[in-house]
Amino acid sequence: MKGQSVGYIRVSSIDQSTSRQLVDIELDTTFEDHCSGKDTNRPQLKACLRHLRSGDRLHVHSIDRLARSLKDLQTLVEALTEQGISVQFHKENLVFSGDSNPMHRLMFQMMGAFAEFERSMIRERQREGIAAARKRGKRIGAKPKLSPERMGELRSRVVAGEQKKKLAQEFGISRQTLYNLLANEC
Repeated sequence: MKGQSVGYIRVSSIDQSTSRQLVDIELDTTFEDHCSGKDTNRPQLKACLRHLRSGDRLHVHSIDRLARSLKDLQTLVEALTEQGISVQFHKENLVFSGDSNPMHRLMFQMMGAFAEFERSMIRERQREGIAAARKRGKRIGAKPKLSPERMGELRSRVVAGEQKKKLAQEFGISRQTLYNLLANEC
């Protein structure tokens, strides 16, 4: 009996399109995530892994769509091939099964290492960009919840002994935000 052709598609955010992944591949079923690939804790990936059976083939557009770290990538592919499931990466033109040849395994590890390296470079550039923006005086993060005047009013009313729960409601903030604002004032 021939197994199913199962597709796994992932994009990093809701507004990104999945339309270019696994185009013209005939699939029995598809699982689609709209979240980061930083780890394997993704709802549709978990559902896909539960769905797969021996004899099935998992189709993935490219290695970085399945995992961002070499460790996660190896763990996933090895677990699948041990269950008799083959994994095909279309962009890299690689197929892994229980009988994968050593050259495919080497290519797989090198490409996974490159994907992990690329991810770490993105994070480093992001940190550098944030540091440069701060140096230029740009404010990073969420807009302040209260103006300095409102913050002064809140602080004096807390010091006067008014209930924090009522103050939070009146100022339109959560109690936790109130506590965070007061803690950051010190």
